[in-house]
Amino acid sequence: MKSLDTTYELLVLREVSPGVVVVALNRPDRANAMTAAMFGELERMALALGDEDACRVMILTGRGQAFCGGYDLADAEDLPNLGAIGMLNLQERAARALLAVRSMRVPVIAAVNGAAAGGGLSLALAADIRLASPEARFNAAFVRIGMSAGDLGASWLLTRLIGPAATSEICFTGRMVDAAEAARIGLVNAVSADGALLDDAAALAQSIVANSPGGVRLSKRAIQANMEITSYAAAMELENRGQALLTRGTDMPEALAAFREKRAPVFTGQ
Repeated sequence: MKSLDTTYELLVLREVSPGVVVVALNRPDRANAMTAAMFGELERMALALGDEDACRVMILTGRGQAFCGGYDLADAEDLPNLGAIGMLNLQERAARALLAVRSMRVPVIAAVNGAAAGGGLSLALAADIRLASPEARFNAAFVRIGMSAGDLGASWLLTRLIGPAATSEICFTGRMVDAAEAARIGLVNAVSADGALLDDAAALAQSIVANSPGGVRLSKRAIQANMEITSYAAAMELENRGQALLTRGTDMPEALAAFREKRAPVFTGQ
């Protein structure tokens, strides 16, 4: 993949199996805390990797002991001095980065290896699937520093994952949610055994790669789009168009032929 040759200062990219790319936040000495530069690299990476047909799944994780500790508090001290427009510019830059991650054509798996706090929680929520290590913990700490939990999509995504009551309690208190509770309330899909997080994420990614590329991409598109549609009829209209499009390609006939011939299908995404 051409995008793997791009140099980043705050991200590390590697292909761990055909079509599966691990992207690691690379500020372990600062709990992978976010900066304006990291937002820029996240956006650039997501747009570049999202254009790679060879990329089928992205796994997002953090180097060291944390997933992402939110916005770097050393930089946050300057926020009151930015002025309204300066702060809006920074906020929009951050929002573009997370929107780029969420909008990737391929599934994104967050392998949450430690703390996902504040903006780090928002980043984990931007993924399609979340797996957690036993050390993972989550909090919406915004209210503890005089800010709102309506930040980088957290209030929208978390409410849809765990419901408004649980979201309100977590966001109003700013308390920590450990891995076991996160799994119980649906914040994460599963908790891995100690030391097995990236292996589990890679295995999940490979089970996705085994399927039709077009089918997976349009499934993601339908799931995300229908989170924003309140009409059952409108949701079915979107689904109908996706199915009609996919039956014009080569993967569905190949899947049917493979079923008849009792062999594994060879998908091309064409």
